[in-house]
Amino acid sequence: MQNEATIFKVLSDPTRLRLAVLLSLHTEICVCELAQAISVPDFKISRHLSIMRAAGLVEARREGTWMFYRLSAARTPLEERLLECLRECMAGHPTVQSDLKRLSIATCEQRGKKEIPPHEKPEEPTPGLPAAEAAMQTP
Repeated sequence: MQNEATIFKVLSDPTRLRLAVLLSLHTEICVCELAQAISVPDFKISRHLSIMRAAGLVEARREGTWMFYRLSAARTPLEERLLECLRECMAGHPTVQSDLKRLSIATCEQRGKKEIPPHEKPEEPTPGLPAAEAAMQTP
């Protein structure tokens, strides 16, 4: 019964509940993308995820300096039903819908999945000019 109580304690925090729902709807997500989706700084997301990891709810994978998280496989029938509920019952919640919208446009330097629109890209320096002169160019 202690394991079940721990899971409910971990998910009683709104931020961790939101993280669990997002992770239930995606295979794996980078901390930086989760931070953008929930509008919380990376370090706070990491702290919440470490609590979830200690409870056995999530697993982590490091790729360079980036950490990617996914929900752990269900170990009990309760966990299995809970994961289903996160996916099916919570996905339509207005807060989760907002999180999903932000997640869809979140960027991760490691994945490089979002390209900078041409009008937002910095101008390339003129070939042949030294860097100092190129930086002083005016349009």
